[in-house]
Amino acid sequence: MLSKQYEFKKAQPVWADGREREMNVTLRYTAVLPKSMPGEDVVLALAASCTYQIFVNGQFLAAGPARCAHGYFRVDEFSLAALLQEPENTLEIRVAGYYTNCFMTILQPSFLCAEVRKGEEVLRWTAPAEGDFIARIFAPKVQKVQRYCIQRPFVECYDYGREDGEAVSLAVSPAGIFLERGVPYADFSRISVKEVVASGKAIMTDRAPTYMNSITNMAPIWDTFPVEELEVCTAWDAEKLDFTPDAQTERSCAIPAEGYRVYDMGREVTGMIGLTVTCKEPVTIYALFDELLQEDATHPVDFVRLYTSSVVVWHLPAGTHRLLTAEPYSFRYLQVVSLEGACTLEDVYVQGYTFKAIPSKKFKDPALQKIYDAAIETFRQNVVDIYMDCPHRERAGWLCDSFFTSRVEQLFTGEVPVERNFLEHFLLPESFAHLPEGMLPMCYPSDHRDGKFIPNWAMWYVVELEEYLERTGDRELVDAAKGKMYALLAYFRRFENEFGLLENLESWVLLEHSRASEFTQDVNFPSNFMYAQMKKTMGRLYNDAALYQEGDALLKTARDMALSTGSVFFSDNAVRKDGKLVVTEGVCSEVCQYYAFYFGAASPEENPELYRILIEDFGPQRKEVNPWPNVYYANAFIGNYLRLDLLWKWGLKERLMEEIKGYFTFMTDRTGTLWEVDLPTHSCNHGFASYVAVWLSDFSE
Repeated sequence: MLSKQYEFKKAQPVWADGREREMNVTLRYTAVLPKSMPGEDVVLALAASCTYQIFVNGQFLAAGPARCAHGYFRVDEFSLAALLQEPENTLEIRVAGYYTNCFMTILQPSFLCAEVRKGEEVLRWTAPAEGDFIARIFAPKVQKVQRYCIQRPFVECYDYGREDGEAVSLAVSPAGIFLERGVPYADFSRISVKEVVASGKAIMTDRAPTYMNSITNMAPIWDTFPVEELEVCTAWDAEKLDFTPDAQTERSCAIPAEGYRVYDMGREVTGMIGLTVTCKEPVTIYALFDELLQEDATHPVDFVRLYTSSVVVWHLPAGTHRLLTAEPYSFRYLQVVSLEGACTLEDVYVQGYTFKAIPSKKFKDPALQKIYDAAIETFRQNVVDIYMDCPHRERAGWLCDSFFTSRVEQLFTGEVPVERNFLEHFLLPESFAHLPEGMLPMCYPSDHRDGKFIPNWAMWYVVELEEYLERTGDRELVDAAKGKMYALLAYFRRFENEFGLLENLESWVLLEHSRASEFTQDVNFPSNFMYAQMKKTMGRLYNDAALYQEGDALLKTARDMALSTGSVFFSDNAVRKDGKLVVTEGVCSEVCQYYAFYFGAASPEENPELYRILIEDFGPQRKEVNPWPNVYYANAFIGNYLRLDLLWKWGLKERLMEEIKGYFTFMTDRTGTLWEVDLPTHSCNHGFASYVAVWLSDFSE
């Protein structure tokens, strides 16, 4: 079922006149509302580009919106009646208009379109002249700062010595087609810190900064402010901080000038950072955060660990300040530093931004209990409006990841509205800028001006589409996808060689994060196993018997060639030598074997020796005892998951249970979430990883 269009009664999309295509402008839209009487239905409906927060009488209500495709915007509705208890109530909508290309949001002119309705009556609405919302530039938020990272827009830096100016003149801003939200609203429950784990002194040195990622050399691929125009570079300032830990941790809420506290949330969490700060003199607060705590006590929080600027700065005059970041971040450890003056942190919390609560299941084995609960948290933090890869560095909707996350949504909720929206987004635009005709973006909604894409991930879309149909019976969406699916097929046909195999695919040919991705040219067999599956899937979806047979023949060709050397193992690729395809002997990866079994090129019946070797000799223990050193290790994304899924399919439940503990226990111990790869070099909270819950459901009481 496709999303229904939404019509505002009076509201128009508006922004500060002439500034809708200006980077990192934040507006505060305010309106005064009367007290709500018992039984009244007062609803706020709004859509925005890029992100917003809603406050009623200074209290946080919600954040959004649900993201959508280029030229389309989803509309949120919130009931206000219970909140309008004063004679006059202030509604504030704070909108961050980033107008920059990134993985998290799309590059479209900034706007807010909002109206407050009481029944059929429109009380307040946005419009250039006659509307009742007043808009001002949110002056405390510093505009010209560096990006948070390549994948996300700008960092946050605030100077509360600045006051909002006069109301700005509003003008209609380009928007597009409004659609119903279509997915559940987020859970914004507060999350309190668990404990203070370190304290000490902080000194600002004059050391030269070294961190450059997402600060310099960005243009023309990524829109950002030139370094010479920056009002501040928070990462460079934070790099100059030196920390001396206390011999004994001080846990009081009073932080002296040039002092710090490190807070432990107990596990990784996702949401907006909230602080209530009281100071008798001006202070500057730095909030540094990360998923892990470093062994070096002199720099306990590595805020650039994932090539991010994970730091928020507030310059505060004397007084009490209730602070909340505009954007959600993910971390377990939060280091709050007070410079120039002393302060008291009366409240430190995270305003959660996650999927609704999901009940856990009970397990006799405490290790499995922790892993299942970690899967729940990983899912909740990565599924709000779309399927995200990670809730911190990217907040991006990647294909392939979505194939696994969609199964988890069905397990946890019995429905898949997030998947429906996610798949629909790829169908809404007529075409995608910077991509070859027919190709789908590797992640979306996003803007990749460099033209980079992962051809394999587009194949995962097709495979997921069939499972979506099985989950929902939604033939309308599948039929709506037909044109794009055959256009994708037409794209791939350009690379078919004399054997029907894909050869020399363009851009980023990715299997997983391991050495397997070094053998993706000229003919990559795992890619061809999946291409065969794509053809067979389309044949089933669209009653195309010829295409199904084509896929079946391709699978046999790829299988026979990958095993042509007589090896037990499938080779990863074949290369052209003197015009002939030659299989690369002695080069094979663990994940290639899993692709072969996963997509039908191998089976326990036809490949019994390989099946035995994979069962007995591979798994998490292989890094300690490795009888096959010439077979390159798989990684968590996605090789280990394909392996575990095969164990599950083959009914090897006891082996599966032990390997789940072997692969994931150390992750849950460190972050309480599940990771992108099997080392803390990447995200420690990755949406697809919640798929562990699907297997574990078989082991619950």
